[in-house]
Amino acid sequence: MTSPSPPPSIALSHLLQHTADMVQGVREGRSLTDLLARVPANARAGTQALSFEVLRRLGGAQAVRSLVASKAPPPAVDALLVSAIALLWPPAPGERAAYPDHTLVDQAVHAAHQRTPAAAAFINAVLRRFVRERDALVTQAERQPVGAYNHPLWWIERLQHDWPAHWQTLLREANRHPPMTLRVNARRGTAVAYVQRLAALGHAAQATASHTVVLAQPCPVTLLPGFAEGEVSVQDAAAQRAAPLLIGDALPAQAHVLDACAAPGGKAAHLLELAELDLLALDSDPQRLSRVQDALKRLHLAATLKAGDARQPATWWDGRLFDAILLDAPCSASGIVRRHPDIRWLRRPDDIAALARIQAQMLDALWPLLAPGGRLLYATCSVFKAEGQQQIDAFLQRLGPGAARLDPAAPGHLLPLPDNASVAAAIADGFFYALIHKP
Repeated sequence: MTSPSPPPSIALSHLLQHTADMVQGVREGRSLTDLLARVPANARAGTQALSFEVLRRLGGAQAVRSLVASKAPPPAVDALLVSAIALLWPPAPGERAAYPDHTLVDQAVHAAHQRTPAAAAFINAVLRRFVRERDALVTQAERQPVGAYNHPLWWIERLQHDWPAHWQTLLREANRHPPMTLRVNARRGTAVAYVQRLAALGHAAQATASHTVVLAQPCPVTLLPGFAEGEVSVQDAAAQRAAPLLIGDALPAQAHVLDACAAPGGKAAHLLELAELDLLALDSDPQRLSRVQDALKRLHLAATLKAGDARQPATWWDGRLFDAILLDAPCSASGIVRRHPDIRWLRRPDDIAALARIQAQMLDALWPLLAPGGRLLYATCSVFKAEGQQQIDAFLQRLGPGAARLDPAAPGHLLPLPDNASVAAAIADGFFYALIHKP
């Protein structure tokens, strides 16, 4: 697998400048999604592809830079330098480099001449040395955990503690390219039928569940048949488990359901595709809530949308108890880092405890809103136990004996492991699910 090459009209040197800006921005604590939105449209796809590659190898690239230049250059120079080193990194087995070494070095130096002329000779010398001594430098860099696994040390240590038998595999899998997974609208068709439509257009894919399709190669949604008409959506296989778990086999038609953190709307839409529900889609961010509306409009679905903080029901709740509640709580997103490689570099160790407090507050605030006999599905896209099983264990202890029942149908922690046959051949992201019934 390779990174997409830029269109002929966009020079690689320009993309490298944008990529360096992305890396510098992430190092300063800004989201890659927000940074990419400011990149000119014709350069955005190429910049994203290169930025993803760099961020997946940033730990090793920074370790090499410290070996060949003990004093860090100015931030803008350093960002361009580590970006080029990351893109010159030996490709993983089964992959090949996106660009020849000489091309990448030449274009990185050209980018330096355009952006920081005084540093061009320095960047040229460092990159040429890296190419000459690559094997030795990579070996030395990978002796450090951050250089070997391309995650912050605290993240590595947390996974070692939470998953002593799997932490290395989880870190390696987080650096792989994720599959593009689709959810076929249950009101409009099946996965098998959609795979046949894709095949007719030359797109290889497989059906992994009744409405789940995994593409052999990602493609723009504009190339997906029926996307604009609402026949299919992009949603990871693990995220697709939420709606069937909440609905189960006993939720009545027109049940009053709350999606407590609804944006961007994928799970809310899936609920409505599977059942006729009286759904309230809540989110604390009115701007993000508009994305829920857009998703429902494309799929020809309807729900009540309201802006509000799930921790403060008094500001938005009308007093009607809910038959079911989906709490897809804010979390570290440690389970989807392969799709968002900036997350590992943006998070800080104390973020996990802060997020766990928010999750606990949401659980405590929403539980009284659930009708007797109702169910609450707690979900996070995290592989950290503090945001998963430990969070639910603490919640059940707060409720006390007999106040709730944990449903064994929910899988708990879903880990993206190559031998995890229970999750569609390990194609899914890392997630946690707990389904709690109120007597």
